[in-house]
Amino acid sequence: MTLCGGTSDVKAITEEVTAVCNKVKPDLEAKLGVACASFEPKSYKSQVVAGTNYFVKVHVGDDKHVHLRIYKDLQGNVELHSHQADKSHEDPIEYF
Repeated sequence: MTLCGGTSDVKAITEEVTAVCNKVKPDLEAKLGVACASFEPKSYKSQVVAGTNYFVKVHVGDDKHVHLRIYKDLQGNVELHSHQADKSHEDPIEYF
């Protein structure tokens, strides 16, 4: 059970989360300074705030993963809040 304001347990990727990730892919590539060889969301956690924070593990090629923190407001606008690069498949998704 998720605590109020806490993050959910890890969940399988949904079409909605994939769409949210695809919206911020250009922003991530700009911040990384390189195009992602692959871009495949693998799992996520969510946090209900005044909108929703998504913490998503994304495979970006070879053995590389990034963790994305994406904010979706109540009107449906999406923004890449922050990211963590140099993650592995085994790294747990944590609040950042």
